[in-house]
Amino acid sequence: MDTRKVNEASEKMDGDEDIGSVMGFSGFGKKARTFDLDAIFEQTRRTAIERSQRIIEERQAKTQMEEEGESSHSVKPSIHRQKDKAAAASSSGQKSESSSESDSDSDSDSELIGPPVPTQLAAQEDDEEFVGPPLPPGYTGSTAQSDDDDDEGETQDDDDDHPVKKIPDTHEITLQHGTKTVSALGLDPSGARLVTGGYDYDVRFWDFAGMDQSLQAFRSLQPCECHQIKTLQYSVTGDVILVVSGNSQAKVLDRDGFNVMECVKGDQYIVDMANTKGHTAMLNSGCWHPKIKEEFMTCSNDGSVRTWDVNSEKKHKSVFKPRSHQGKKVIPICCTYSRDGKLIAAGCQDGTIQIWDRNLSVHTKFHCRQAHTPGSETSCLCFSYDGMTLASRGGDDSLKMWDIRNFKKPVNEATRLTNFFSMTDCCFSPDDKLLVTGTSVKKEEGNGKLVFFDRVSFQRLYEIEVTNASVVRCLWHPKLNQIMVGTGNGLARVYYDPVKSHRGAKLCVVKSKRKEKQAEALTQDYIITPHALPMFREARQRSTRKQLEKDRLDPKKSHKPEPPVSGPGRGGRVAAHGGTLSSFIVKNIALDKTDDSNPREAILRHAKEASENPYWVAPAYKQTQPEPIFEEESDEDEEADKEPEWKKRKI
Repeated sequence: MDTRKVNEASEKMDGDEDIGSVMGFSGFGKKARTFDLDAIFEQTRRTAIERSQRIIEERQAKTQMEEEGESSHSVKPSIHRQKDKAAAASSSGQKSESSSESDSDSDSDSELIGPPVPTQLAAQEDDEEFVGPPLPPGYTGSTAQSDDDDDEGETQDDDDDHPVKKIPDTHEITLQHGTKTVSALGLDPSGARLVTGGYDYDVRFWDFAGMDQSLQAFRSLQPCECHQIKTLQYSVTGDVILVVSGNSQAKVLDRDGFNVMECVKGDQYIVDMANTKGHTAMLNSGCWHPKIKEEFMTCSNDGSVRTWDVNSEKKHKSVFKPRSHQGKKVIPICCTYSRDGKLIAAGCQDGTIQIWDRNLSVHTKFHCRQAHTPGSETSCLCFSYDGMTLASRGGDDSLKMWDIRNFKKPVNEATRLTNFFSMTDCCFSPDDKLLVTGTSVKKEEGNGKLVFFDRVSFQRLYEIEVTNASVVRCLWHPKLNQIMVGTGNGLARVYYDPVKSHRGAKLCVVKSKRKEKQAEALTQDYIITPHALPMFREARQRSTRKQLEKDRLDPKKSHKPEPPVSGPGRGGRVAAHGGTLSSFIVKNIALDKTDDSNPREAILRHAKEASENPYWVAPAYKQTQPEPIFEEESDEDEEADKEPEWKKRKI
């Protein structure tokens, strides 16, 4: 009974298989392949170890032979190549094993996913030697690694270990702003235009894409008349420029130098600076908000820091009043925003650094009383790109770094950095690893330098001697990777690297100088009479070049003057002495050798002949000339002449 049921079930299954094969889905229920992963990994590991040992032995033998013959060495293959070969070997072993298993299974049609690796490429990878990238100049590390270091990570590039290699100082260009100190530099966010300002009241615009090798500014103006320019900065969008000068009113210009707005002047008779609408004394510095494109900030000698809106020039937005330890007014020398725009920092004349929350203008959030020497002018404050570090350039010849989370004492400090200007800059590198500032020098007492410090250790890593004058302004643009420097002798220098830098100065150094067009002189002045009659109207001159060409063809207008006659003479012109004015004077006046010992006789030698035989004047008046009648002198006149002077009658 049971045997019959089993036979029926088997027949039924055979029938189902036939139906499935006819319909095309008989292979769906095939058993999946299984792999012994432990065996595969063990075989791969053994193959890699054997291959590495064989390569090392071959290298050592080759090195020994070369040392004996030519005393030269060969570079061992790097661990990366060994790892690649081991991985290739393991993959090839796995592929061979999988292929053998696939051959054993006769029912599988296509087990491998994707095309197989070409045999020529696999053989080329195994046979070729690894050739690494060239080592950077000045590299002191070892090119070979020991066998014990095979399991370590990848070697770092030398440029990462030495931030000095990232300084773009291989090439430079010099922009001649003027003869006086360049006290302000500004570069737009895209890096296309540079603006410079100085003690000569001028603001010059430089376009890198439009300049050639002559390096000439395309515009120069004096926006603040006879006031020194102290700060120039493009907004975050680059469409307007903030101009801070020696007067009490800051200005905002557009990209072409036209006035957009001017801050209002405050009432100088009001004591509380919060009750007046603007500054009442000379400005010291200013900057744009890093996030809000309409807001900017200024600080002044009136003891206030004010924020402004471009759209409302009649009044400031908010006022921050720095105070000393006794609560007295102090003068802010420099001011800046944090990178996120939430904090406002000011360096004051009493050596303090005061930081406010942008929305709370009464009390300071961070305050350091003895940041720099009291009485010195803190010339610059700069936040790092991560927003946690603040760098301050003091008038006491120091550069300090602060952590705003612990603002009681500086993290690092550098001294002997001479500073003669109240706007000497300091800035961070684009990768936030270096800190840059400039030094000042007296006239003919050395060269101004650009000094680079490591941010972590604060070691002086590198120096650039700029020129024989003070380095006042410095700017490291993160997009261009170029350094702009303003000096005390009227120069603005741009340092760049053809490989590491982008655009900027690289655009203008490749352009040749344009040929200057010579001014064409007008041959004739024309009077334009549009309402004259046609018979009196002259044809209007369309081009001076065409008129010059016509005059050249005219034999009368283009006739060459005849040269002086030399020799016996020709064409009716005699070449005797006196042909020219100089020769006539020499012959008749200068070299006249007639010796008149008696000048009176020389003058009157023709008087007798003229009176006897008149020729010019006397014949014309001969008939009408009256006879002269002279008065005879009497005796009284003779006696009057003999009287003394004091008796003579006064008339």
